[in-house]
Amino acid sequence: MKRQIFAVIAGLLMFSAVSQGQSLKIATVSMERLFNEYYLTEKVQRDINIERARIQKENNIRLENIRSIDSKIQKIREQLKSPDLGEKKRRALLEESTELSQDGVHKERERTEYLERRNRSLSEKIKKQMRSILVKIQRVVSDRAKDGNYDYIFDSSGNSNQGIPFVLHARETTDLTDLLLKEINAGEEQDAE
Repeated sequence: MKRQIFAVIAGLLMFSAVSQGQSLKIATVSMERLFNEYYLTEKVQRDINIERARIQKENNIRLENIRSIDSKIQKIREQLKSPDLGEKKRRALLEESTELSQDGVHKERERTEYLERRNRSLSEKIKKQMRSILVKIQRVVSDRAKDGNYDYIFDSSGNSNQGIPFVLHARETTDLTDLLLKEINAGEEQDAE
């Protein structure tokens, strides 16, 4: 909805400028390429993958512990099938089975809560870091628009709600994507030093 309103407003502004004899300086940029090929995005993705692996490793350890409890319960159930089992031993096995079962339920609840908590925390971290990257990229695009005296810079990779490209045709526009990629990735060399 916002994109549609923006498109209408942009169209009206362009029509107004053209009808008054002013020429507009317009450029396009692929925000998707800028975001995906930005070295900080790759660094954040690596960090996220490492964190996901840590979460999965911890989850696997917890699952193994729960499986161990389930295995013990299965062994007790097999023992309970024995016809020559004494009543005292049967009660002791039933009590042990109940305790193990409760422990297993408790540990499964802890595991799912841990997983939900860590995944929620990771999602928030991802959103925050990605938002920060987008702000940096938008700042660079905005600075380039001011330096180049551009009236409009459109995102050529954006789509409407219906999946239709936002920029259907751009005649005689400058695509700033490659230039901006060099600019934003210049910091990688400085960070490496």
